[in-house]
Amino acid sequence: MPGKSRLITEPNIPDPDGFYERLIAAHRNLDDEQSAALNSRLILLLANHIGDQAVLIEAIDEAANG
Repeated sequence: MPGKSRLITEPNIPDPDGFYERLIAAHRNLDDEQSAALNSRLILLLANHIGDQAVLIEAIDEAANG
């Protein structure tokens, strides 16, 4: 995306360790398929919350190339 980036890539989570612990706990006792399904649901929920397609496309590109 040319011009100013709209995707926030600097640390922006108030309690990143707490968030990470909660994310890992959500995956505990799941098999690989269940874990992948949880990740897919989480991605879609967060994408819907963001709602800005340009930001979402930038995030996809950043994740694919990063």
